Parts: sequence; C-alpha cells; structure tokens
Amino acid sequence: MKRRLFTAAALAVASLAPATSALAQDNTFKIGLILPMTGQQATTGRQVEAAARLYMAQNGDTVAGKKIQLIVKDDTSLPDVTRRLAQELVVNDKVNVLAGFGITPSALATAPIATQSKTPMVVMAAATSSITQASPYIVRSSFTLPQVSVALADWAPKNGIKKVVTLVSDYGPGIDAEKFFKERLTFNGGQVTDALRVPLRNPDFAPFLQKVRDNKPDALFVFVPSGAGAAVMKQFLERGLDKAGIRLIGTGDVTDDDQLNDMGDGALGVVTSHHYSAAHPSAMNKKFVEAFSKANKGLRPNFMAVGGYDGMRVIYEALKTSKGQGGGDALLEAMKGQIFESPRGKIFIDAQTRDIVQDVYLRKVEKKDGQLYNVEFDVIKDVKDPGKAK
Repeated sequence: MKRRLFTAAALAVASLAPATSALAQDNTFKIGLILPMTGQQATTGRQVEAAARLYMAQNGDTVAGKKIQLIVKDDTSLPDVTRRLAQELVVNDKVNVLAGFGITPSALATAPIATQSKTPMVVMAAATSSITQASPYIVRSSFTLPQVSVALADWAPKNGIKKVVTLVSDYGPGIDAEKFFKERLTFNGGQVTDALRVPLRNPDFAPFLQKVRDNKPDALFVFVPSGAGAAVMKQFLERGLDKAGIRLIGTGDVTDDDQLNDMGDGALGVVTSHHYSAAHPSAMNKKFVEAFSKANKGLRPNFMAVGGYDGMRVIYEALKTSKGQGGGDALLEAMKGQIFESPRGKIFIDAQTRDIVQDVYLRKVEKKDGQLYNVEFDVIKDVKDPGKAK
C-alpha cells in the first residue's frame, strides 16, 4: 500500500513537470487566469478579468512572437476547486503562467503546483503577507494588508482616535490587518479595546456591531474582502454607530470603488488607507478609468482591477525580456525587479521578496460631480510590506 501511494505521488509530481519541448514548438503563450467569477467574491473576478482584457486590447495579443491566450476559470473561491483547476491548466492546457487568485486560501492551495511545475504564479488580488513565501514562483501585483493597515494606525492617534475596536474577516488578510494595525496603534499610544473576527462565509455583521456600540470606542477599524464593504456600511448606519459618535475607519476594501456610489451619503467622511483609488489624480489613471469604464458599460475600476492590469503588464514585460524563449525560470527572473508607472502610481516588484512596493494613500470619501469617491489627502511613499520589512 505504501509503495502504491508513493508511486502515485511521484507520478502526480512528474505530471506537473514543464513540457519544455512542446512549449518551444508552440507559438501560443497561455495564461491561466483563475478567479471567483461566481459566489461571494464575484466582483473581484469581474474586475480582474475586465482589467486583464483591457490591457490586452491596449497592448495587443502578440508579444515576442507569441500569441497570448487568456484561459479564464471560475474557482468560486473554493481552494479545493482552485487547486484542481490549476493542476488541469498546467498538465492539460500547458499554461506558461498561472494568474488571478481572488482570496488567500486559493493562492496558498495553488503554491505547491507552481513550485513543482516551475510555473510563475502572478497573484493579482489575494493580500495576506505570507503568500509570496509559499512558493519561490509567486510574484504579487496587488498589495498586502500590513502595507495598508499601518498607515491608518499612524494617522488615527494624530486625529483624536485613541481607543479602537477592530472588526475583521476571520482569515489570513483579516488577521494580518488586525495584527499590524494593533501593533502600530499601540506603539503610537493608542489602544485596541476589543478585536472581533467575523466568519468569511455568510457573515452577519449585526451582532458584532452591537458589541462595538456597547464598547463605545472612538472608532471602529474594519477589514472585509472586496464586495463585503457595502453590507458593513449599511449595518453600521442602521445600528446608529455614527450617531453614537463612533467613527468608521478601515482599509480601502470597505469603501470599494466598485460599490461606493451605492453606499449613499452615509459613507461621506469615512477615512481609509489604500494603494489605489479611481480618483487618483494622475494622467495615466484618468486614461485608465475612462478606458475601463468605456469597455465595461460604465463600470468603475477598483483596486482589484489595477492588480489585474498591472499583473498583465508584469507578464508581458517578462515575455519581452526573455524574448519568448526559455521556461518558467526565465520568465520569473524577468518579473523580478520590474519598476514602472501604474494607474496607482510608481510600483516596484522587489527582486528578493517578489512582492510589490508601492505608495499608500490616506483617503476620505467625498462627493465630486454628484458621485462618491475616495479622495486622497496624504501619501506614504514606497511602502514595502511590513511583514517582510524586518
């Protein structure tokens, strides 16, 4: 029995080995884009895919003599499904790059496959600090929760916020946000009086928000994944936390550009820290927002879109640099150290950590031309992930 199991495992790993000769003869460059296109995180999948297709439309579908083929798969945010799809894409479709990954558990489930098959894996959405350490083949184009949480913990005590309750979704990014916000706030003389964790699937925020109201902090710090911010905002207002003098602050997921207009004027004045806003005032971003909206029936791009757009740029430039030759190792080396202007500002792929270094903005929800936007009022330049800064 042990021998049969060992043999089966060995065959499974062998089947993931890159088919170099077959790839060399094939002029198609395949990108397997695994995203949650249905279910709770469907907005993430919609934004990332739309941005990836926009990048291809703007930059062509032929690079270094290779025809780019985007193969989109829906993993419904279930890690077991993600792993199965990734294995099928590598073994059956012979993809050159795996990309997407809406949530951390899905990215972590795929990491061993990327390692065994030596397939570069571009994480365009998931944001737990440790993801890039799960495989030497992972490169990230999105952000990390520690990156954006620390800035707010520096801002809060300077603006009359000393006592805070944290409310986060109970999985990797939420735990990162809670930990790094608390550490920095405490260092700055503030205090986290309670730390609440909400189930990731089918969350009901109401009982947790009632606890917050009873606690009477200066502010509630929130992290929830993209797509869940509107529910938090609605219940925060319904429970009267704003009228009780409790301020709502959080990472930019809470005032997601994709949902912000639907939140209504109750969102006005909410302060968040994040790496991208559709209102970012650069010329490049204005063109990006206009093109994205035009290509997607008026949809406003959010931070997930910019992760997908920049992730495609990382892949394209790596293919150019490697001149379409070589396998996953050559592509991976060409991804490391890329520096370029993004719709969010200047970004850099750290060659050592394979993680993104970028500016983080403090923003306040304001009304402009009859619409709600996250308007930037301060910036922290070149922020490396604090989870790796040591």
